[in-house]
Formats: sequence, structure tokens, C-alpha cells
Amino acid sequence: MPERALITGGAGFLGSHLCDRFVKEGYHVICMDNLSTGRAENIQHLIGHERFEFIKYDVTEYLHVGGELDIILHFASPASPVDYLEMPIQTLKVGSLGTHKALGLAKEKEARFLLASTSEVYGDPQIHPQPESYWGNVNPIGVRGVYDEAKRFAEALVMAYHRYHNLDTRIVRIFNTYGPRMRIDDGRALPTFMSQALRGEDITIYGDGSQTRSFCYVDDLIEGIYRLANSDYIEPVNIGNPEEISILEFAREIVNLTGSSSKIVFKDLPIDDPKVRQPDTSLAEKVLGWKAKENRSEGLKTTLDYFRSKISDRQPV
Repeated sequence: MPERALITGGAGFLGSHLCDRFVKEGYHVICMDNLSTGRAENIQHLIGHERFEFIKYDVTEYLHVGGELDIILHFASPASPVDYLEMPIQTLKVGSLGTHKALGLAKEKEARFLLASTSEVYGDPQIHPQPESYWGNVNPIGVRGVYDEAKRFAEALVMAYHRYHNLDTRIVRIFNTYGPRMRIDDGRALPTFMSQALRGEDITIYGDGSQTRSFCYVDDLIEGIYRLANSDYIEPVNIGNPEEISILEFAREIVNLTGSSSKIVFKDLPIDDPKVRQPDTSLAEKVLGWKAKENRSEGLKTTLDYFRSKISDRQPV
């Protein structure tokens, strides 16, 4: 019998790539998603595979899966500002109640549990780059707090289950990731810039563009998560690409890549938007033997091909 993995949020951008990886590695994968931000299209190619099944379900409700489970990867959550600002209560619920339900299932099944956390637990950081030892600078009552604090609470809950119930747990702190299956309308910088450039619209930058991000290609991220899942390291691990770039430079990069005539325009910076973001990945290199490999120019070409096909096909994105 193959090992069985439950992936919550499995129809999302990252979750669907995880489904691919775990099926490839020989697991029987149960993908669970309520499709609030995930899309059935992302897993369509897996439907009918003998080691894949999809369950449409909200993990904040009573959670049960029949049979044995070897690992649960909890990726259910809105993950972009557009989504979690539109669904603030649902975001808090999936980070708290959803994590609690998923941990309870892991305890029942004696399964390993991996939480998808985020670089947003560092907030608007006062330490740069951000190591796992940094406790963060988060506004708990700000508009972004619904996501930041949901993930911080989820981390605390995971560690409580580890310490009190001796549950086998892992925590990955995910930094900005890009690649095929991103939603063009999800509000994050890369899909927004690409869609605007492809449509010949103005490129919208919030603030003066001096704020920085560090973009990791999805294949690199999935490799890091898979290694963490199969490691013995229980504390949080940053997975991301430490190559930092300003948002203004990044917008220019996208304009050049697309050959667009789009102009760059500036708007007010959103409240509590982090000024810098760069992972310290030395821990991942030490305990997982992992580091990001994909060159950004190559990763962006692949991502651009995906977005271009979506726009030309006039499919919902």
C-alpha cells in the first residue's frame, strides 16, 4: 500500500504543485479544498489518477478522512492581500479552527503534520534579512493582521501539539513564490505586473517602489518543502530565494520581458505593507541541504508563457 498524504488547500497555487510532487513520489494523495481561492483547473490533470482523490470541503468544519494517513500538509488559506482582505473572518478561521481540526486529525491518525506558514509572520521587519529566530514586527489589529496573526497562531498551535501531544510536526515559512498556476487577479506584485504588461495597461506600483521582495520559483519551493517533510527538524524553516530586488526594478524587469509599452504609475502604499523582505536560508541549507537554484529570468519566462496562454484563451484567471 502506498503512503497516504492529505493536502489541504490542494487546489491552490502551491497546493496543486504539492499534489503533483507527492503523487510523483508514489503517495496516494487526498486533495481537500473548498475552492474559495483554489481552482479545480489546477488539479484537473490529476483527476482519474489511481493515487489521487479530490474532496471539496471546508477544513474549519468537523474533519474526518477514512483509512490511514501518513502525513498531513496544511496549506488551506487565502494567501494574497486581495483574498484575505475580502475574506478576513474566513482567513482567521482557517488559520485557527482549520489548523486545529487538521492537527486533531493528525493526532488521531498518528500522522506527521506540516504547516504552511509564511514570511508574513515577520511583519514589517526590523531585522534584515529575516532569520527564523526573529520574532517579527506585526500589527495585530491592522488590516493585514488577519493573515499575519492567523499564521502566527497556527505556528503556536502546531508547537503546542508537538510539545503536549508529542505530535510529529514541521513548519515551513514560505517567502514570495511565483510560477504557473498563480491567479492573475490575486493582487500580488508579479501576477499584477504581468497581467498589466500583457494587456498594455499601466503598471501600478504602490509607494515609491523602493520596498523589496525576494522571489522564489515554485519548483524550488516545492523541493524545499518536500525535503522538510522528510526531515527530522521540527522548528520553523525559511524556504525562499534570498535574491532581493526592489519592486520598481522588478516592474521594469517585467516590462522588458514582455516587450510591453506599459507605463509605470505610482499610488499610495497600503497600510502595514512590509518595506523589505528577504529570507535568511542558511538553516535550510544546513538541515535540508537545500537552496534555491532557478534563475529568475528563466522562471519568469515560464511564468509569462502560462499567463500569456490564459489571457489569449480568455479563460478566467
